[in-house]
Amino acid sequence: MNEFVLQQQNEAAAQHNSPKEVIRRLVWKICIATLILMAIGSATRVMNAGLACPDWPLCYGELVPAKQMNLQVFLEWFHRLDAALIGFSAIALSGLSWWHRRVLPNWLPWASTFALFLIVFQGVLGGLTVTELLRFDIVTAHLGTALLFFTTLLVIGTALSPYQGTGTVGKLPWVGLIASIFVYLQSLLGAVVGSRWAAHQCFGDSQLCGVMYSHIVGLLPPTVAILAIVFISWRTPALHPALRRLANMAGSLLILQLLLGVATFRLHLQVEPLTVTHQAVGATLLGTLVVFTVLSLRDRTLSHPSC
Repeated sequence: MNEFVLQQQNEAAAQHNSPKEVIRRLVWKICIATLILMAIGSATRVMNAGLACPDWPLCYGELVPAKQMNLQVFLEWFHRLDAALIGFSAIALSGLSWWHRRVLPNWLPWASTFALFLIVFQGVLGGLTVTELLRFDIVTAHLGTALLFFTTLLVIGTALSPYQGTGTVGKLPWVGLIASIFVYLQSLLGAVVGSRWAAHQCFGDSQLCGVMYSHIVGLLPPTVAILAIVFISWRTPALHPALRRLANMAGSLLILQLLLGVATFRLHLQVEPLTVTHQAVGATLLGTLVVFTVLSLRDRTLSHPSC
């Protein structure tokens, strides 16, 4: 009996330390760090700290600008520090994936390499945001690439996670994919509004109101798509509990995001933490939809092997 228990423990330990499991845990850690990075980036923008470090990649020519350190400098400096740590982690992810490629899914090394390319490109955009003095198209591309890197990691982590489908998803994978695309595009619209300070200018002297209102009108497609996910999930019998929880989570995040958007609009963006939370919840909503879509696609593939 003791030998059987010991054998089970050894098998569990071996599985826990397998290359696939090590990579999966690393991916989820990078996901969390990336979400934090985007929140810090949003705080940097709303606190007018984007140029608090006038040079790049150093800050005032130093790794740690102790003499110039204040809240704005700290936000920009910490934003760069978190980005650097994520960059090194992405290098480790790609290296591990290629080193252990013989015992990993064939797609994993290429996916990790794509993630590494995105973070390198993101670093270049980060430098250009400083050297080009926060040019709005570069700032927008900076956030768009961060979200794409975030979703790529989520796809990898979700695809590597244990999951046994029930074969009842129906059209949910495609609805989830459409909702994810709509939320991503809406996030880009929000980035344009933020990078051009459209809301402030519209409230101040009625300029760029069209940019701001495009973001407001753009709420409709992702809202309808997410509500469709929630409704179909409620009406689908024997849906996997994980998918049902994710659908409910997406619906809850949608409501919270709408409330934050209304509050931010009503308060004319004067409460910085509210604006930062608005963007962070938007990224979390996108991540939830991506995980839902990948799991539902796996559910459909497992129940239809010939597809």
